[in-house]
Amino acid sequence: MKIPALVVISTLFLGGSAAVVGAAEKKYGPGVTDTEIKIGQTVPYSGPASAFSSYGRVMTGYFQMLNEKGGINGRKVNLISLDNGFSPPKAIEQTRKLVESDEVLAEVGTVGTVPNIAVQKYLNQNKVPHIFISAGGRRFNDPQNFPWTVPFYPPFEMEGATFGQFIAKKLPNAKIAVLYQNDDYGKDYLTGFKRGLGTGAAKIVAEATYEISYPTVDSEVIQLKTSGADTLVYFTTPKFAAQAIKKANELNWKPAQFLASPVNSVQGVLTPAGLDNVQGAYTTQFTKQAGDPAWAQDPEVVDYIAFMKKWAPNDSPNDFIALSGYVNAQAIALGLKRCGDNLTRENLLTQATTFNKERVGMLLPGIELTNTKENYAPYRTLRMAVFEKTSWKLLEE
Repeated sequence: MKIPALVVISTLFLGGSAAVVGAAEKKYGPGVTDTEIKIGQTVPYSGPASAFSSYGRVMTGYFQMLNEKGGINGRKVNLISLDNGFSPPKAIEQTRKLVESDEVLAEVGTVGTVPNIAVQKYLNQNKVPHIFISAGGRRFNDPQNFPWTVPFYPPFEMEGATFGQFIAKKLPNAKIAVLYQNDDYGKDYLTGFKRGLGTGAAKIVAEATYEISYPTVDSEVIQLKTSGADTLVYFTTPKFAAQAIKKANELNWKPAQFLASPVNSVQGVLTPAGLDNVQGAYTTQFTKQAGDPAWAQDPEVVDYIAFMKKWAPNDSPNDFIALSGYVNAQAIALGLKRCGDNLTRENLLTQATTFNKERVGMLLPGIELTNTKENYAPYRTLRMAVFEKTSWKLLEE
């Protein structure tokens, strides 16, 4: 059968148009090619908050694992993880390098209130996604003023309120002392705590603050003990929580203890402080615990322990800081996967702010990730836990 030339020519032109349309469907921002997605972050591998370094190592290992399996939508993920020393000037310097020299698509998963505050304005002014950051301060969930910043850690005020409500209900006559960092991190926790505590009989009888530059908080713990408090709340970073726990024990002060989740790491905080000194302490949780026998046969826990053994062998699966890196890395990967071939900065922001009841490995049953363009915070609930022997045990709701 002879096909008219006009039909052949039309088909060729249509085929060419289809190819052009197909090619046009791929939209790339900086750091993206057909084979690579380049993203960056800064982590305190050194300095006063170096206990958070396991977080960065685990995240790096997670993307190495994904790349071994083929990457995300056929692209390898190049995560550039730089040391910020928990210093604002260093954080700014390293972030500028990531954006202006390395030309990353986004800054993802940067850990800590101090470094994230330092770079928030710069990244928003330059419309660079500053997403899935491991910080729960109120200023990071502000879509109107900082639309390019998306938090991933549970809001500090929500966690503080959870502690307050628990004490008001379970320890209604508590005399409370609070040790907190003198910045947005500590103040947001304290604001939520006071709101959750309400106007019942439980009262705050003493507060003590410290600066991140302090060598120790020994004098602050002594000050709090003299108040006669029988309950001590730590809204601190890991180094200072470990110091304070040890000092309280040296003073033979045995208050009921409440540790904010960033300082509940068995390896990074409790072991250095002495496990005998934290028996019966309370914290909040949103993840399963690898060291809890109740989860020993859980498939997600089994997978996590195997991952740690291969990809982060020098870090402990029982370290909550390491675990938070694992959970966060999964969320970042999910956000990138949702972008498909539209890997622009604008679309990544859209995908990162429209999670709807998403689950990632190691979240507790009932904990889901949901956010909107009006409320970026993905967590809505937390669980209370108590420390027994060598691990945290969930309390009945």
